[in-house]
Amino acid sequence: MAAITPAPGTFDNLGDLLAHLGGVPPARIRMRPPPGTATEADVLAAEAAPRKRLCELVDGVLVEKAMGFNESSLALYLGEIIGRFVRERNLGITGGEQGMLRLRPGRVRIPDVTFVSWDRLPGRRRPTEAIPAVAPDLAVEILSADNTAAEMEQKRADYFAAGTKLVWEIDPELRTVRVFRSPDEPRLLRAADTLDGGDVLPGLEIPLAELFAELDRQG
Repeated sequence: MAAITPAPGTFDNLGDLLAHLGGVPPARIRMRPPPGTATEADVLAAEAAPRKRLCELVDGVLVEKAMGFNESSLALYLGEIIGRFVRERNLGITGGEQGMLRLRPGRVRIPDVTFVSWDRLPGRRRPTEAIPAVAPDLAVEILSADNTAAEMEQKRADYFAAGTKLVWEIDPELRTVRVFRSPDEPRLLRAADTLDGGDVLPGLEIPLAELFAELDRQG
């Protein structure tokens, strides 16, 4: 069941706010503007500020995106693999860890890697808005230590409610991938397995041993 969205400024205390956001660390919650009052303009302003902050918008609250260097590096490598596959077949467009998407009013998410098919885009054209209103066919989340289980559950619910068909949650620490085709029924893959694009990107196959080897590469 979808959570009831609070009106701006109706969080009674910090505990209520943290629970609503899936128990994220308080350090990731931006206090300016006050929680419950933030808008998409604030999301863009945070990104453009001298101390750049990538923030998702969750019911009027700016929540900083959790991402370390290794997670970012792995996301970039995976994005290269998916992007090359998509471009060679002209299947649609891909986005990276700064690609903001409006999944519904008041809810902006920033997956680490996205694929959006041409069929989802008006006129089969690349969107020009800074925060386009489009749900990706595939959303990839690279887990960081600051991501909580409840937060990821909320993200999956947002993606699938908006029309996403496939979600990959990649854990660099455990070197596992949880594949979701619905919000609550994952298939667990380990480093010896092969990740595939299913019905979303048929023919795409990524041996996880090769993907996670990027984390071990040295000079």
